[in-house]
Amino acid sequence: MADPANFDIFVIGGGQAGPPLARALAQTDARVALAERKDLGGSCVNFGCTPTKAAIASARVAHLARRGAEYGLRIPTVDVDFAAVIERARKIAATSRSGLDRRLEGSDNPKLLRGHAKLDGKQGEAFRIRIGNDAFTARQVVLDTGTRSAIPPIPGLNAINYIHAGNWLDLTTLPKHLAIIGAGAIGLEMSQFYRRMGSEVTVIEMSDHIAGHEDPDVAQALQTLLEAEGIRFHVKTAVAGIETDRGGVSLRLGQDGSDKLQASHVFVATGRKPNTDDLGLETVGVTTTKQGIIVVDERLATNVKGIWAAGDIRGGPQFTHTAWDDYRVLMSQLRGDGSHTTKRVVPYAIFTDPELGRVGMTEAEASRAGHSIKIGRFDMGDSGKAYEIGEDKGLIKVVVDASSNLILGAAVLAVDGGELVHDYIDLMNAKAPYTVIRDAVYIHPTLAEAVQSAVSGI
Repeated sequence: MADPANFDIFVIGGGQAGPPLARALAQTDARVALAERKDLGGSCVNFGCTPTKAAIASARVAHLARRGAEYGLRIPTVDVDFAAVIERARKIAATSRSGLDRRLEGSDNPKLLRGHAKLDGKQGEAFRIRIGNDAFTARQVVLDTGTRSAIPPIPGLNAINYIHAGNWLDLTTLPKHLAIIGAGAIGLEMSQFYRRMGSEVTVIEMSDHIAGHEDPDVAQALQTLLEAEGIRFHVKTAVAGIETDRGGVSLRLGQDGSDKLQASHVFVATGRKPNTDDLGLETVGVTTTKQGIIVVDERLATNVKGIWAAGDIRGGPQFTHTAWDDYRVLMSQLRGDGSHTTKRVVPYAIFTDPELGRVGMTEAEASRAGHSIKIGRFDMGDSGKAYEIGEDKGLIKVVVDASSNLILGAAVLAVDGGELVHDYIDLMNAKAPYTVIRDAVYIHPTLAEAVQSAVSGI
């Protein structure tokens, strides 16, 4: 066994919080280690944000090319090279990953350690961490081990080679008919990607509507847009079982499994599971929920003094941008004034086309919270710029507190909706009333005018 190597702070996991935190801490007087068992960058870089958005970009180009006649262009055929699309996405992910590697490989502080790290009790006042046969100690530990695809216990599922968020880049042959189980962000984004590549796509969702966190009217508008591209939906429908059938698969739908859906492939998009089941948390007494989420306070501190958690394993919003902000929270707590916490405005987007940019409360959530509310709405079909560029599908919905005129939440289902929603985000962070946008002068013609129009009628 190697001699113990002592660190001030030991970061386990190289997701979006881990590497920037380790580098920043190393600029102080701290001796820092960063352990990663596989690839730096977490899910975002390796199979999530980075490659999916690259693939979605290819799908959008194909979609626009098919619409060439609408713009007065003759594009006789659009031939999709699916393997080349996947390879482009892989290369972009690899480039991002190699950039992270270059920053850390060979560094003495922070020290990059490769392998599966886990807690192994305490050694005096320090925590003991093991990577294989090597033992290390650290006064403080940050856990940033992320999540993996949660696979539901559907009879027959484990007997087939199903696709999920972690392995989709391995498939270089375009599915003939893809059945997607789950209509959250991953399921919806991938449904449109594969459809635009040329697959038949059917989405099965158990909840009352797709994009379950959204208000029903916003979710229905998104579903209608996707259905217009030929994506089929089975909502309020369970998958009772899966069987191999004629070279493909047969999904038994409904509580009794009486309805059948034939498909060539299955994509499972039913949520994420925290990577905390093999971290040795029990050796030091870190508290988790039944689902394995590590319980933290607004400082990202666990119940064990000196152990912190960041990223998706700490509960709450599971987004790359919140994981990255966790690094700033932890830097504030470990080497700053402690003022930066998880009391923050958290936006997100579903990167369909058009995108759904979202921030704050839905109408239903605001009503349940007891707010007296006002609603602003705008149909993107009334946007001059959207009409001129042929991207006039979607809507904007803004929820405002009637007494303070503060924005409680907004949904922007529009081309570049993930960008446009930031006008509302900025006002929410500034705690400024919606009238700031209403009374401003916006450039014409721009898509941003729609952001203003949505609140002008309140």
